[in-house]
Amino acid sequence: MATSPPPPPPPPPLRHLLTLDTKFSYFLHSLFHSYLPVSLLLVLELSADFRFSFPITLALCLSPLSPSLLPFLSPLLFGLLLDLAFVGLIKIIFRRARPPYNPNMTAAVSADNFSFPSGHASRVFFVAALVSLSADAIEKALMEFRASGGYVDQWIAGDDNTKVVGIVVLVVRVWAAMTAFSRVLLGRHFFLDVLAGACLGVFEGLVAFQFLRFEKLLSLLLYQKVGQSRS
Repeated sequence: MATSPPPPPPPPPLRHLLTLDTKFSYFLHSLFHSYLPVSLLLVLELSADFRFSFPITLALCLSPLSPSLLPFLSPLLFGLLLDLAFVGLIKIIFRRARPPYNPNMTAAVSADNFSFPSGHASRVFFVAALVSLSADAIEKALMEFRASGGYVDQWIAGDDNTKVVGIVVLVVRVWAAMTAFSRVLLGRHFFLDVLAGACLGVFEGLVAFQFLRFEKLLSLLLYQKVGQSRS
């Protein structure tokens, strides 16, 4: 079976940058890796995997809470697919090998052989960007949930809706930063892979928020099928 030829060597300035990136990434990996529990890093890795985030998003779309959250869930669902396509295409184009200094560590999820950009970093920063941009829609949905009573209002009784959403946005941003940084600490990616992935994720969040708001189509597809299955 024929294999694709290796990518051509980069020009000297880029080669110098990649060398610095490799040394800096290894420095961070060596400095912090022994101080942080591997189990925590692997949990962060798993939380950002597409095979975890996409089914969770799809399940939320099918939940009783989803009609109020569709302005957020719709771009989230389609944006995750967009991120998967973008990252896969860029990895095929650049074909940068993963760091060689941690080959024996068991991954929480299977990984491809290419390193640039970090798909985990792009995914978590996409989610963080979209959550930040969708704060008003999330707050509106929260108001509807609380008005209907039930467990949502019991969980956050007495708290201001804007404050609650602000805490959610902050938690998601911290999760995104920790997960992205953990890619370097685990030896899965170089620092520039993570930086590029984070920038790509923010860009995808802007694109999804502006152009992938297909809540009417998603509502029609989801609830028509649910109604047919119940009839």
